[in-house]
Amino acid sequence: MTVTAPDQVWASDITYIRIANGFVYLAVIIDLYSRKIVGWQISKKIDGDLVFDALEMAIKRRSPRRGIIHHSDRGVQYLCDKYIEKLKLHGFHISCSAKGNPYDNAWTESFMKTLKDNEVYMWHYETFLDVIERVPYFIEEIYNKKRVHSSLGYLTPEEFEKQTAGQMTFTL
Repeated sequence: MTVTAPDQVWASDITYIRIANGFVYLAVIIDLYSRKIVGWQISKKIDGDLVFDALEMAIKRRSPRRGIIHHSDRGVQYLCDKYIEKLKLHGFHISCSAKGNPYDNAWTESFMKTLKDNEVYMWHYETFLDVIERVPYFIEEIYNKKRVHSSLGYLTPEEFEKQTAGQMTFTL
């Protein structure tokens, strides 16, 4: 498939962030055209509401047209009725990774590695408050606005969307 503009293909995934007394969970939605994180949510629970809230953020921010592809793994959070209904309501085409194949969602896996290597492991989060104070800042101010990507011609996701929307294509 050839991606020519923002909001044609989104991918979603969940990761955990270890804190002193357990885990905190982060769900993200990434636009595959620009690698921009367009929706995210942090929670103490790894449930359908976690991914649903990330999806709601992305939809509110981007107002995608019908026909956009939403890709995720086969996690129960992404296959729950509430999530599927929301995708269908907004005209998404639903795509899931092959069973046991994390490479189908390499874009989000790459973001999660960047997040952990460049933020989480450097700050040694202890509390839920640490996570909700730092992770949104990293996503919005560092990753989306300052971190350049070689695959984007050494532009940030925001710069890439502004400068190249409709001008470049690539094949997934």
